[in-house]
Amino acid sequence: MNDLPGGRQLDYNDADAVSSLMRDAAEVLMTESGREGACVTLPGEGNLLITGDLHDHLDNWHRILHMASLEESPSNHLLLQELIHGDRLVNGLDFSWRMLARVASAVLAYPGQVHVMLGNHELAQLTRRPVSKGAGNSVVLFEDAVEWTFNERTDEVTASIDEFFRSLPLAIRTPAGLLCTHSLPDCSRMHGFDQSILERGLEPGDYEGITGSAWMLTWGRSHEDEQLEELAERWNVSTFCIGHQFVEEGISRLGHRLVAVNSDHVRGVAVPWKLEQSPSPESLIEAAVPLQTVPVPEAGAS
Repeated sequence: MNDLPGGRQLDYNDADAVSSLMRDAAEVLMTESGREGACVTLPGEGNLLITGDLHDHLDNWHRILHMASLEESPSNHLLLQELIHGDRLVNGLDFSWRMLARVASAVLAYPGQVHVMLGNHELAQLTRRPVSKGAGNSVVLFEDAVEWTFNERTDEVTASIDEFFRSLPLAIRTPAGLLCTHSLPDCSRMHGFDQSILERGLEPGDYEGITGSAWMLTWGRSHEDEQLEELAERWNVSTFCIGHQFVEEGISRLGHRLVAVNSDHVRGVAVPWKLEQSPSPESLIEAAVPLQTVPVPEAGAS
């Protein structure tokens, strides 16, 4: 048994418990307040802790949960993305499905406070398209770890994980003009990108590689100011905050309206943010906190 957010206990070897956890969390995310289509609009007041790619970095997960102080007030919010496919394997297997269980537990413990966006690695796992963090095909390594744990119950647990992935929105926004997405489409793909995707429910075709608009939104790496101006006007935002990029210093400005955040390495950061504050790339960078400056809480203390 393991201590999880909110004092929840979970046997990671119990297929029924893990499957129920993932499905219950998916239902909370699909029905949370402020969700319309593939976007969640947060309240106009309160606190948001913005994080970048996590990739199963357990120490930084505990630091982030501690910083978010979700138990102190329902007006404290946490944004998470890119949870799975770390570079620390166990006997050659990727057990990052356990990070999904930790996050799902936080979603249930603090409903309406924990917001998880779809990342390209979750999308790759959902669609079984190969992707790597440098140690081989992460999708296969993840599947092998689930099968090693659950044996004949693998299909059931995998289906619940897929349901969790399908529940994830593409964007989290504040009324003051900040839009957080995992990435944005490549400039070269804007002609095929459906800019209405945030306003509607996602369809199977949106997840398809190359042509799907959810795929474009989570996989893009090349962004230009003219493109950002077009999307800012269409979506009524002033500043974009993304993950996906490797940012050695933890947070970096990538354009007139764009910053990128990493939370999965030794110089990773998290960004405490007031929901009522008007955003700018400069103000987000100034607010960033290096995660290494946050002590790792003792077990059960986060």
